[in-house]
Amino acid sequence: MSNVHGIYVEIDKLDDKVFMEFKAIGTLKHQDYEKITPLIDDALEGIDNPIVDIYIDGTDFEGWDLHAAWDDLKLGLKHGKKFHKVAIYGNQHWQEIMSKVGDWFVSGEVRFFDEPLDAIAWLRD
Repeated sequence: MSNVHGIYVEIDKLDDKVFMEFKAIGTLKHQDYEKITPLIDDALEGIDNPIVDIYIDGTDFEGWDLHAAWDDLKLGLKHGKKFHKVAIYGNQHWQEIMSKVGDWFVSGEVRFFDEPLDAIAWLRD
């Protein structure tokens, strides 16, 4: 396990459609969420009924520390009803299990993929 950690985010908006791409690296910490939460809040501000599709690359993701896990839960509770599709691309069985748990907090669909092109194709479908 390395000390390198972070979440990289790219957000594209067109009218009420929002596409977010995340790359999670290492074990996420509270300060990682302090950086991305305002970006997500700003992207969704002023849109009454956003349609949010999300692509998460978790191939370098190792998990959360306790505070970051709480931050992730709060983020899901705050914005989860706005999420239309969440595609998680990963390479660990526990990530697939977490995608099923994440589905409880999202009004749309959450799916796990072991091929990135399959994940993108599903989001575009």
